[in-house]
Amino acid sequence: MKRVVVTGMSGITSIGSDWDTIAANFAANRSGIRRMHEWDRFTELNTRLAGPIDDYQVPAHWTRKQLRSMGRVSRLAVGSAEQALADAGLLGDPSIKDGRMGVSCGSSTGSTDEIKAFGNMLLNSVAEGLNANSYVRMMPHTTAANISIFFGLTGRLIPTSSACTSGSHGIGYAYEAIKFGRLPLMLAGGAEELCPTEAMVFDALYATSLKNDAPQTSPRPYDKGRDGLVIGEGAGMLVLEDLEHALARGARIHAEIVGFGSNADGQHATRPELSTMRRAMELALEDAGLEPSAIGYVNGHGTATEQGDIAETLATSSLFGEHMPISSQKSFLGHTLGACGALESWFSIEMMNRDLYVHTFNLDEVDPECGKLDYLRNEFRSMSNEYVMNNNFAFGGVNTSLIFRRWH
Repeated sequence: MKRVVVTGMSGITSIGSDWDTIAANFAANRSGIRRMHEWDRFTELNTRLAGPIDDYQVPAHWTRKQLRSMGRVSRLAVGSAEQALADAGLLGDPSIKDGRMGVSCGSSTGSTDEIKAFGNMLLNSVAEGLNANSYVRMMPHTTAANISIFFGLTGRLIPTSSACTSGSHGIGYAYEAIKFGRLPLMLAGGAEELCPTEAMVFDALYATSLKNDAPQTSPRPYDKGRDGLVIGEGAGMLVLEDLEHALARGARIHAEIVGFGSNADGQHATRPELSTMRRAMELALEDAGLEPSAIGYVNGHGTATEQGDIAETLATSSLFGEHMPISSQKSFLGHTLGACGALESWFSIEMMNRDLYVHTFNLDEVDPECGKLDYLRNEFRSMSNEYVMNNNFAFGGVNTSLIFRRWH
């Protein structure tokens, strides 16, 4: 078995695209949530809240030919991948093109402008707006394929389109590919572009926040006064590497991935199951060869939906006990769906390495129905931990758990 380390990290979010900027916004309690006046035309959509990236521009050196196969979700994914490769010291390195680097990432869906154009064809029998690249921008594996093509990566390609676990599945499957010696390098993560249809998915389930006139007060994970989730967008990517390969090239190592657990509820498409959530965490611990007491912090999924918050925290508390620190960065970014598992993994590593952990924004009073845990509130918490866990749970009853170890 190979040991797997993280040698590159990056993310693009509504509150910044580098850790220092994002951390400053966390510390100042500035979230990326705003009222979406552009959604007012959707009269049957109740929520008007989202966490958009309003200022994203593709790098000036990208060519028109490169861009034409990329919708917004792929542009975010490729942009984050480029930053992660640069962080790992591998951007422009010809050795990554010889089959030793692969891609494992995904999103909930491809770019929705293209879906709209194909829908228009079905509804109105016209092919307006469709061209040779329309499907490539729309397809579920558009992020993974575009990353592979953009950087000329010819190793294995693992597309992960599993809603809110797309990013964590991307990292977990990449970790396993390296661990079992299939190849020494992987780009892993996830992305999502903002679309009102995603808000409508949760609106139809009465699961969106309606605090439309007070955007900075929502979402409120684990809080008694929460009223639902807020959709966001973004991308996060990690460079994973076989430890021997990383050491041989003198790479800087951010952390080691030591455990991955994933399973399915097998019960209901949208109602989370406490027992299988807990089992996913146990699988990660078993993979890492750790007891629950080894984990010093859990980065929770924390969507600010009643069923999700309660099931997740009860599962976490039942395994770790009431003294386990937990928080959710979705309180600042909204739910970035396919990106959240990757972004929250990045945040987990940064927090672990800096001994400074981000609180849950807007958590004023913990819901008494939630599991008994040490909820981080109001401000950063100083802690020193050897291991941290990141958990994500998705529609379809999909559960993931990742464990990161501090690198010494």
